[in-house]
Amino acid sequence: MDAQSRGRGGDIDPADQWVLNPDTGDYELRLNHSAPQRPVPSPRRSRSSGGGPGGAAGPAKSSGSGSGSGSGSGTDTDAPRGRTDAPRGRTGASGRTAERAAGRKAPERGTPERGTPEREGPSRRRRDTPEEPAAGRRGRRPAKKKSKAKKVLLWTGGTMAFVVLATAVGGYLYLEHLNNNINSVSDDGASTGGFQKDKAINILLIGTDKRTGSGNEGYGDAGSAGHADTTLLLHVSKDRTNATALSIPRDLIVDIPDCPTTMEDGTEKTIPGSRGRFNTSLGQSERTPSCTMRTVTQLTGITPDNFMVADFNAVKTLTTAVGGVDVCLAQDVNDKDSKLNLPKGTHKIEGEQALAFVRTRHAWGNQGDLDRIKVQQQFLGALMRQLKSSDTLTSPTKMVKLAEAGTEALTVDSQLDSINKLKDLGLELGKLNIKNLAFITLPVKDNPAETVKATVVVDEAQAPEIFELIKNDVSFTEVKQQEKKEKAAVAARLKGTKAPASDVRVQVLNGGGPSGSAQETVSWLQLTEGVGKSENAGNADETLEKTTLEYAPDQAAQARRLADIMGLSGSGMKPGESVTNSQGLPTMTLTLGEDFKGAGISLTPPSKASDDIKKSTSTADKVECAQ
Repeated sequence: MDAQSRGRGGDIDPADQWVLNPDTGDYELRLNHSAPQRPVPSPRRSRSSGGGPGGAAGPAKSSGSGSGSGSGSGTDTDAPRGRTDAPRGRTGASGRTAERAAGRKAPERGTPERGTPEREGPSRRRRDTPEEPAAGRRGRRPAKKKSKAKKVLLWTGGTMAFVVLATAVGGYLYLEHLNNNINSVSDDGASTGGFQKDKAINILLIGTDKRTGSGNEGYGDAGSAGHADTTLLLHVSKDRTNATALSIPRDLIVDIPDCPTTMEDGTEKTIPGSRGRFNTSLGQSERTPSCTMRTVTQLTGITPDNFMVADFNAVKTLTTAVGGVDVCLAQDVNDKDSKLNLPKGTHKIEGEQALAFVRTRHAWGNQGDLDRIKVQQQFLGALMRQLKSSDTLTSPTKMVKLAEAGTEALTVDSQLDSINKLKDLGLELGKLNIKNLAFITLPVKDNPAETVKATVVVDEAQAPEIFELIKNDVSFTEVKQQEKKEKAAVAARLKGTKAPASDVRVQVLNGGGPSGSAQETVSWLQLTEGVGKSENAGNADETLEKTTLEYAPDQAAQARRLADIMGLSGSGMKPGESVTNSQGLPTMTLTLGEDFKGAGISLTPPSKASDDIKKSTSTADKVECAQ
């Protein structure tokens, strides 16, 4: 029953009759007859010598040893003026903290302390003295209860522990859910066995023209088996500072090799090779992505580590997941085939509109596939910028949608068949700065065998340079860090005097070149270059990727001359020890590697892209308008 119901409330709000006891954490009814009532609780103020900011006056304390009981008379002593007790929810120095310091244990509620008479009712106070909150029954010490603040902390701590546990369980279940989204097919032994963190990475990205999925049936060839309509070989450098995306035209005439293939029912068969358009390396004659991988290896000399295949749905779901990508049009576009209808200018596109953009061909350039490739590269650059933007990376909603879209829309090889493997690959790719991601299209020319030009063939004058740049991990964007390393190696080993060719003494080993390479090189050195003190030492004990020249410190001048003759870069020169030749004399060792193409052909790989290659290269950080 509250104070008003007992007739003593006056105009006091019933809620003001209940006061928080900081020692117990409970609210207690205040019913003192003589104490004046404050109509409205005043704001609490800290005092200069108080217990802290916002401190509130607590129960009156005795002048005794800090036990909290009276000294024997059973009367309370008012708190001295100018002092305040500890703030609410904390224990003052004269309260329970002092008890603990004295080694005393507070008795349980309802149990009187020794030497303290149990009394009923509130204590008397002097008239006109502001009332302090009641401290419970006289002579009894309340049980030590945690303050309200501590209760809140414990409750939230327990809740957080539950949330963390639930998140861990939910995270595991979500990862399992994502794992179940992943569709993988065998690489049939066509890959390197999967990317490695300490090596350069080569990923084959394939966009198919398969019309499966909601809303895709009306696009073009509804019965397509899913050909390699858009293909890029993504090379990421070993140090992750740069990357190159090489587009391979779908209408390129290539030799498709025989392809050992695991069929959908688990059986294996070899699909015969043929000569035809590159896009038929997938889908045609039941060919799988592993056959496209073998075709790329045969075409470029580069074996991909992994492949990823995306269909029409991937374009729609990925662009929607990131909230759309910004593209630029140099002119108005109204393509009846792709159904893209946009005015000139910048637009944010996603879903069906994004798919229409990448499928549009008749609105660009000569209305062929090569001009569409350029626009698709611009679109991928825009998508990369959006993926790397803070709007995406700091949005949990977008990241979850992206994870869902990526795992549902992509088909990957059997080396990337779990979310953890995809995560590891993503972390490696995430190290890349998109300003050093270069897009380039494989150089081609019209097929000379055709009267009506419909297909293209490799431009043998330019394509080999691009293949060598990728194989040698050379940046198309000229990353300064890599250039400095190469220049330092060349300066340190090639700088200095060169001995006459007639003084050069060397034995030649074949460590990776074609059969007979060692003898071919010796003959060329002796008959053409004047290196008469050279000899064939046979095959090396191991295969080397790069040609090397090992020499002793006192043979440096000879080494510089031979490097100049062979076109060997400073990185191929290995200061070390000399060996003894057939005449018992100290000699250098030249070991031909897999990069050896023949006697007289320079062994120095290109250190940068030529000007012609640079002109046909774009980077992902630049916004270009489709035209």
